[in-house]
Amino acid sequence: AATKLASAEKLMYFCTDQLGLEQDFEQKQMPDGKLLVDGFLLCIDVSRGMNRNFDDQLKFVSNLYNQLAKTKKPIVVVLTKCDEGVERYIRDAHTFALSKKNLQVVETSARSNVNIDLAFSTLVQLVDKSRGKTKIIPYFEALKQQSQQIAAAKDKYEWLVSRIVKNHNEAWSNVNRKMQSSPEYQDYVYLEGTQKAKKLFLQHVHRLKQEHIERRRKMYLAMLPQAFEALIPDLDEIDHLSRVKVEKLLETKPDFLKWFIVLEETPWDATSHIDNMENERIPFDLMETQPAEQLYEAHLEKLRNERKRAEMRRAFKENLETSPFITPGKPWEEARSFIMNEDFYMWLEESIYMDIYSKHQKQIIEKAKEEFQELLLEYSELFYELELDAKPSKEKMGVIQDVLGEEQRFKALQKLQAERDALILKHIHFVYHPTKETCPSCPVCVDSKIEHLISSRFIRPSERNQKNLLSDSSIDRINLVILGKDGLARELANEIRALCTNDDKYVIEGKMYELSLRPIEGNVRLPVNSFQTPTFQPHGCLCLYNSKESLSYVVESIEKSRESTIGRRDNHLVHLPLTLILVNKRGDTSGETLHSLIQQGQQIASKLQCVFLDPASAGIGYGRNINEKQISQVLKGLLDSKRNLNLVSSTSSIKDLADVDLRIVMCLMCGDPFNADDILLPILQSQTYRPSQCGSSSSV
Repeated sequence: AATKLASAEKLMYFCTDQLGLEQDFEQKQMPDGKLLVDGFLLCIDVSRGMNRNFDDQLKFVSNLYNQLAKTKKPIVVVLTKCDEGVERYIRDAHTFALSKKNLQVVETSARSNVNIDLAFSTLVQLVDKSRGKTKIIPYFEALKQQSQQIAAAKDKYEWLVSRIVKNHNEAWSNVNRKMQSSPEYQDYVYLEGTQKAKKLFLQHVHRLKQEHIERRRKMYLAMLPQAFEALIPDLDEIDHLSRVKVEKLLETKPDFLKWFIVLEETPWDATSHIDNMENERIPFDLMETQPAEQLYEAHLEKLRNERKRAEMRRAFKENLETSPFITPGKPWEEARSFIMNEDFYMWLEESIYMDIYSKHQKQIIEKAKEEFQELLLEYSELFYELELDAKPSKEKMGVIQDVLGEEQRFKALQKLQAERDALILKHIHFVYHPTKETCPSCPVCVDSKIEHLISSRFIRPSERNQKNLLSDSSIDRINLVILGKDGLARELANEIRALCTNDDKYVIEGKMYELSLRPIEGNVRLPVNSFQTPTFQPHGCLCLYNSKESLSYVVESIEKSRESTIGRRDNHLVHLPLTLILVNKRGDTSGETLHSLIQQGQQIASKLQCVFLDPASAGIGYGRNINEKQISQVLKGLLDSKRNLNLVSSTSSIKDLADVDLRIVMCLMCGDPFNADDILLPILQSQTYRPSQCGSSSSV
């Protein structure tokens, strides 16, 4: 039935924010008369209102309830503004509801949107008994559930924004349109509204912009030390300047604009420069920030420390030069206590001092060796009594050391006795074999310098082709090819190297020779297995075999090598000295006897016109393929061949010199300050100067 309501001149409107804004909504009066009413929400304000007595409100509500109860319609008591509710007011309101036939009470907050739907759904259930009974949740529990729901929706929405928005220049209108269909966006807008969704978007964009600015700032700060190093590397120029004057100094540098950019607007992080990715120059106003000032101070400190370390290096070098305790060959461990102090350890690591000390030792050792060489020349009469090519006996070496022992230049090498003895032996060899190769001043020997001077003025065509081979003609070096199959060449090369010194030197008749080995085990027509390379000129070939197959490989390889040089100017491989050796058998797997292999080897040696060496006796080789005696025999044979070739070439040069127009004889001491260029250059610069046809390296 219709219920008559008297509400004269009351307005009907919906307000989403708060009361008092009636004029902002449609002015529509409620109808006066009978209306269809199914239930009532009896609202009680439980907040602390100004100039308002809660007991008077409760009395008014009680009278109002008495009128509503006459309609016999369902009534639900709604407590409003519970977000600011007073505990006593809430308690009294519940007591009032219990006293009125146990009315149901719903605690709400329109501002927080808590239990608003619950109030209406509770009344609907009372009107329509067929609906399930609604569970009434207290305000604070409902507020907690709603907060959790909003937090979960917010997390999902923020995830959606972070996935879609990657650039801080994105606009809300574009992003909002993209997110319309996403459930994460719809759920959050339903709970919190579009304005809060936009606010979270703006916060995300601001965060992206700050991260972008910070990346640019770090990049600029990382470049700043390099800019300081390039523009102001001199400590004397900036040590006394203030920061402002340093900035003015930077602007005067020619490369200033290579490192910095001066912006019309500042600060740089509030301008469009942050999005100019192609321009990586440092905004100059960044210099006014504290991190830049700290980097400048670090640059100053670095320059000061570098100067101090340089001073420590100089002081340490002066200590080395003036200390009487630093002698040639003295180990660092012995010298350290005499020259190191606390200041040295404070500024530099010990490894740096060790490096300086090592270089200083190298200098004083070289100087001591030069002075010792002068001493040996001054006492040349000590070496006249030796036999030609004879190694001095222990007694003779003792006499030499006794005579020179009182000389300071002899004592200077006291800690390098082995090198001192080697210098004596080298000097003896030079006395009896005075060549530029054995000269103590090599490679600055006068003979070598004159040859270099002439060759540098005019290079013959044949010399251009064989320029890399000329240096190999020295008899102090032996280049040996080792030819063998199935690992024989490599194995023998390793055994020979084991007999050499650490620097690949081999002693023959008391003299040390540089030994270079080239083991070959494959097809010699391939460049990788060639007898000769641009940096390797062979002086001889050692051919190894231990079976019929390996002997056939040797023969085929020699024939192929000789065929490849026929008709060429550098056909010296045709006359390359060869030595054929049968190595020790380590188990005769093919059934061949030692006697038959020796016979086959002798026949091949006769065919190739080379030397054949019998295999080493068992036990002599100490487990090696061939013994040391055989190796020395091969190398001595190569040396004799080289000497003969040198004698032949030098003799032909002397004969060819018979037709020259001018002969110059110079007598200069190796190491003298007088320069041979002063004599020869006026002649070599003459227009009539031309190369000699004799082929000598010292004739024009």
